Amino acid sequence: MIRVVIADDQVLVRAGFHMILDGTDDMTVVGEAADGLQALTVVAGTGPDVVLMDVRMPGIDGIEATRRIRAAHAPDEPPHVIILTTFDLDEYVYAGLHAGAAGFLLKDTLDGDLLQAVRTVAGGHNVAAPTVTRRLVQHFVATGPRIVDTAPLGTLTARERDVLERIAEGLSNQEIADRLAISEGTVKTHVSRVLAKLGLRDRIHAVIYAHQSGVA
Repeated sequence: MIRVVIADDQVLVRAGFHMILDGTDDMTVVGEAADGLQALTVVAGTGPDVVLMDVRMPGIDGIEATRRIRAAHAPDEPPHVIILTTFDLDEYVYAGLHAGAAGFLLKDTLDGDLLQAVRTVAGGHNVAAPTVTRRLVQHFVATGPRIVDTAPLGTLTARERDVLERIAEGLSNQEIADRLAISEGTVKTHVSRVLAKLGLRDRIHAVIYAHQSGVA
């Protein structure tokens, strides 16, 4: 079972997400929080796999709560945080990614997309494929600071650059494999090398790098 904590200061939002998640066979909500400080306490007490984190909450906001949660765990260890946002909170998305969030969703996302996102990050991956993710990333790479010091793009082989371009399109490993006519295992190897050579933490940062460097 995928254990989930929901952090949002709106009771109806928490109730809605709770109902959707508990209606599945592979997920269970183990805790709820109405503000950032409470989220830290609930996460510490329940040990969830995934946290759905609202941005604007009383006291400690979702960005700071995310930063503290991720600082207490290794990059590949749970809990993984999904930032919840709306279009009028776009300015917080970049900060959320920088704080270590595994991805972000709009609060009015479709039920199926929410469930898929939770499963994706619970598996240790990042939510970078949805159209809204690409649109928001494209918006912020034009104005946001570089997230990390990256090695020159020229360190990539031609195939690795092809893979980076496909990552920037939001394609999954299997989709990249199909597009480039190579195996999924080979794609995983290329993705790992791209991240290592460019000093990037994960696929979301690879998307941002691709746009900042002009690859996408």
